[in-house]
Amino acid sequence: MIITEAAAESAVPAVPGDAEATGAPEREQLVWPWKDAAIRALVQRIHQLQAERAQAFRRLEEGHRQYLSSGPPYDFPRYRSTVHEVTQAFAAASREVLAVEAELAGPRAQPLLASHVRRLQQLEETRLATVALLQLMGTPELTGQDNLQMHQLKMKVIKTMEAISEVLQDLRFDAESAE
Repeated sequence: MIITEAAAESAVPAVPGDAEATGAPEREQLVWPWKDAAIRALVQRIHQLQAERAQAFRRLEEGHRQYLSSGPPYDFPRYRSTVHEVTQAFAAASREVLAVEAELAGPRAQPLLASHVRRLQQLEETRLATVALLQLMGTPELTGQDNLQMHQLKMKVIKTMEAISEVLQDLRFDAESAE
């Protein structure tokens, strides 16, 4: 399942704190698994997260197709469950992408790479919002609405995906130059 895979890949192991030294009850301190990773590994992780996002988009599209073919009456609870799962996967990927951006902008002192990651995140947000709007406009209650607007939104998704590909290419190229 998407959630399980996303959670497993972005899991942050806990390290026990030094309870004896402080006299305080033991608290777990979160450790980010990519802290000491090479820039190349961070960029590879971004690409893995993009693959997870692509899988989530496919699941969202499939869930929408199943919803449309389920009725009337339509199986909205099933579609809502799919949307929830996909939302969790997107949120997990976004958290990790933002952590990579912070690592590149801060300790790694790679502002160009950080800006690519930030732009990628913005484009993914645009893509998700546009796809959600397209799905809403494609629901049975709204079918037959403005075909021109539907076409424009589909073109926006395509252009956004092209921009995402360009940013990923720039990120890979600039990361090679940074090392």
